[in-house]
Amino acid sequence: MDIHDTASRPIHALPAAVFLLLGLGHAPLPAQQPSPDARPDIFLDCEGDHCDPDYFRTEIPWVNWVRQRQDADVHLIMTSEETGGGGRVYRIDLLGTADAGYEDRLVHTARSTDTDRETLDGIAHTIGIALLRFASESGFGQLVEFVEMGGPEADPAARVVSGTEVDDPWNFWVFSLNGTPRITGEKTRSVRRVNLNASASRVTPDWKSSISIWTVMIRTEIDLPDGGVYLDDFRAYGTDHFLGYSLADHWSVGMQSQVRTHRRLNQKVRAQFSPALEYSVFPYEEATRRALTVLYQIGPSFQRYNEETIYGETSEVRWKQLMEVELSQRQPWGNTSVTLSGSSYLHDSELRRLSLSGSGALRIARGLEIRGDGRIAWVQDQIYLSAKGLTEAEALLNIKERAQSFNYTLGITLAVNFGSIYNNVVNNRLRLGPLSFN
Repeated sequence: MDIHDTASRPIHALPAAVFLLLGLGHAPLPAQQPSPDARPDIFLDCEGDHCDPDYFRTEIPWVNWVRQRQDADVHLIMTSEETGGGGRVYRIDLLGTADAGYEDRLVHTARSTDTDRETLDGIAHTIGIALLRFASESGFGQLVEFVEMGGPEADPAARVVSGTEVDDPWNFWVFSLNGTPRITGEKTRSVRRVNLNASASRVTPDWKSSISIWTVMIRTEIDLPDGGVYLDDFRAYGTDHFLGYSLADHWSVGMQSQVRTHRRLNQKVRAQFSPALEYSVFPYEEATRRALTVLYQIGPSFQRYNEETIYGETSEVRWKQLMEVELSQRQPWGNTSVTLSGSSYLHDSELRRLSLSGSGALRIARGLEIRGDGRIAWVQDQIYLSAKGLTEAEALLNIKERAQSFNYTLGITLAVNFGSIYNNVVNNRLRLGPLSFN
C-alpha cells in the first residue's frame, strides 16, 4: 500500500472514527471471519525515541494489545529517523501474521518544535489510522462507524509536500546552541564540567551538510589519604564538518573533516580530511527496516603531539584509509545490527585496526527472547602513544591511553515471559522505584 504522512494535516481535518466497542473476544483464525464481538490482537514492536507502550494502549483502547507476536493478528513495527530540520519521521509498519500476508505503512513527521505530548499524539493518531485500515480490510469492520469531517481535503492518501515546493526563508538551515554546566561531588571529591556546543545543519533530497563547534572543560579535585589534593584541569576544543551528496539511487559521496584536541590520545592538535564513497545494497528509503551499506574513506591527518611519541615524532602528516560494512534490519523475528570496520595507515600497512560490533534481539519461541550486544577490536595503530609512558594517577583515571593489542565488550540477556497474552491495562498509581540502601 501507499505511504501516507499525517503530520501536515491537523487532527480535526481527518475523518473522525467513533469506535463502538462490542465486547472482548479472541483473535480470529486466518480462514475464518471474526465473530461480531472480536477485537484485533496487536503486537507492538518499538524502541528508542517516543516508544511509549502505555500511552498507545491508553489512547487506542479498542484493540487487544498482546505480549507475544505469535498471539497477534498483526505485528506493528515503529521505527524512526531524524529529518533535516531536527524533527523525526516515524514509520508505522503493519505486518499481518495470517497466511494472507497483510502489509501496510503510514508515516508521521514530528517537527523539532513539537513537544513530547504533541509528538506522542501524532504517533498515536497515525497508529490509530493504520489499525483502522487493518480492521476494515480484515473483517473487523463491525468495530467502527465513520463520521466524515473535513470534506475531500481530508483524504488520508493526500501526498506529502516535498521540500522543493515550499518557500523557506531559512533555506532549510537549522541552527542549535546549547550549554550544559554540571557539578557532582561528595566530601572528598568534586567534579565541575561545562559542555558548550553550536551547530548548523541542512538536509535536502540531494544534499546533507552539517558543521559543529564544541568545547569541554572539566575540573577534578580529589582529597588523597595522605592529606594532599589531586587536581586536574581538562580542556578540549573541536570543530566537525560533513557534506554528503546523493549521487545515484544506491550511491552517495561525501566528505568529513575535523579539527580537535585530544589529550588522552596525546594530540595537541589533530586536523583530518576524509572524502567518502558509500554504496547501499537496498534502496535508501528502506533504511529504517533494513540496510546493507559499504563505506570507503581515505584522507590525510595532521597531528601535533603533547609529548614525543614512541616513534620519535612531535608532529606528522599521515594518510589513512577505512572500509566499513554495516548490516541492520528489523523483522518480525527480531532485529540485528552488525558492523565490520577495518582501517590502516598508507605509509605502513602493519599499522592497522579491525573491529567487529553488533547488537540484536532474537525471538526464539513464544515468550523466549535473547538479546545481546558486543564489540571487539584488534588494535595495531597507536602511533600517538607517548614515549614518556604514564604515571600511576594517569593510568588509574584513564587520562592517557595505554598500549593495547585488543579491547572488547559483551553483554547477553535471556528473557522469558509467560502468563496472560493480553497487555491492555495501564495503571499509573504509585510509581515507586527500587529501594535504595545507601
